[in-house]
Amino acid sequence: MRKKLLLTAVIIITLFTSINACPFCGCGGGNLYMGIMPDFQRQFVGIRYHYSQYHTQLVSDPTQFSTNYYNIVEVWGGIHLGKKIQLLAFIPYYQNKQIDDDGTMRPSGLGDITVMGQYEVFRIVTPLKDHKLIDQQLWLGGGVKIPTGTFNVDLNDSTTTVADINAQLGTGSVDFLLNGLYSIRMGNYGINASANYKINTINSDKYKYGNRFTGNLIAYYRIAVKRDFISPNIGLGYENVAGNTLQNKTVQYTGSNVTAGIVGVEFNFNKIGIGVNGQLPFAQNYAEGQTKLKFKGMMHVTFAL
Repeated sequence: MRKKLLLTAVIIITLFTSINACPFCGCGGGNLYMGIMPDFQRQFVGIRYHYSQYHTQLVSDPTQFSTNYYNIVEVWGGIHLGKKIQLLAFIPYYQNKQIDDDGTMRPSGLGDITVMGQYEVFRIVTPLKDHKLIDQQLWLGGGVKIPTGTFNVDLNDSTTTVADINAQLGTGSVDFLLNGLYSIRMGNYGINASANYKINTINSDKYKYGNRFTGNLIAYYRIAVKRDFISPNIGLGYENVAGNTLQNKTVQYTGSNVTAGIVGVEFNFNKIGIGVNGQLPFAQNYAEGQTKLKFKGMMHVTFAL
């Protein structure tokens, strides 16, 4: 049973990663999604796949359009230093595709690497009368994003668009992150809340991607299957991105916000974690309404070491 489920997950990831993709209009600039962390107490390593799709059509000229697919295959991992400190690393690889009225672009390559540290502020386990427990944890931390991805665009070219800038594999800048993770579980029911704030700096071309806030609230139910667990989950995600700037002037049609519903499931088989989720927006504002997010999704296979 475990081998069949693991093989199915690998096949799904292989099929999804054959799709090329690319960000647009405030969707680029180095994303970082935390979601539900794997329930591993020590070191872990895994592969995650992120997918999203956007469509843009200019109100002033409907012949100007763009359909963009955003695709990341990411190696990630974590180690514990003692009981209170966890170090995380994320190494993304982009395969980009943008179809517009001018044709098709397919840039791909290494993105910006992120390294983070988290500190366990508290973990409180409270026993109940019916032999159940209330388990609460709070982690706070921060990190740095290193400009290992390329930022190669001529900002002096009058034909350069926001799409060209957001299609870059990196921001060209050293950026900083703050994050918090809170979880509470009573019996088989649990809630995870996470918040991330990304502080971008100005790159050598005097361009700055807007700072990004991302928050998620996810509820789950853990189903025991012998010694393993299946955890269906549902929640809400919110993202707000400030406008980009060039030489300290705000770039038109940048900045965005979106609220989305999240549905997913996590499988934990001894030292193997498998997860998948999808996000559908029900409120959004990209490029003053000219760009629409169609769908986001994420899946992972993670191994305890």
